[in-house]
Amino acid sequence: MIQIYTGNGKGKTTAAIGLGIRAVGHSYKVLMVQFMKGEDIYGEIKALKNIPNFEVYQFGLKTFVKKGELKEEEIKITKEGFLFAKEKIMSKNYFLVILDEINIAIDYGLIALEEVIELLKNCPKEVELVLTGRYCPKELYEYADLVSEINEIKHPFQKGFFGRKGIDY
Repeated sequence: MIQIYTGNGKGKTTAAIGLGIRAVGHSYKVLMVQFMKGEDIYGEIKALKNIPNFEVYQFGLKTFVKKGELKEEEIKITKEGFLFAKEKIMSKNYFLVILDEINIAIDYGLIALEEVIELLKNCPKEVELVLTGRYCPKELYEYADLVSEINEIKHPFQKGFFGRKGIDY
C-alpha cells in the first residue's frame, strides 16, 4: 500500500519511523530516504543506526533550503536521492520504504510531481511506501491507500521555544 503523512503539525516523520520500527519488529527490512536533510543531528537518525534492518540515507545539504532560491547543488542531490530511492523500491529488497520530506521536495520544485506519480503507479505490490512532509500535492492522494493529515493546534514554538534536543531533533 501507499501511505501519506502530511499537514502542518509535528510528528509526520516520527509516525513513519514508528511504522518502520514495527516492521523491523517482525523481521522486515526498512529503508528511509530523507530529502532536504543532510545533517546527523537528528536523535532518531542516531538511534536508527543501531537498529538492524532499518537503513537510513540522507540526500540533503547541511544548509536550509529556501523555496524559490534553489541552488543547483540542492537540485542535484535531491535528484540523486530520488533515483536511489526508486532503484531500491524497484529491487523489492525492502518491505517498507519511507520517502521522508518528499512532499516538501515536490512543493519546492526539487522533484517533479510527475516523476513521483510515475513511481507510485509502478511501485511493486510487495513494497509498502510511505511519503512524508508538509504541502503534499492533492494529486498524490489519488494513488494513496492511506492519507493522514497531522494538523497543528498548539505548538511550543508559538511561545518562543525552538528546537529542543531530544524532543524536536
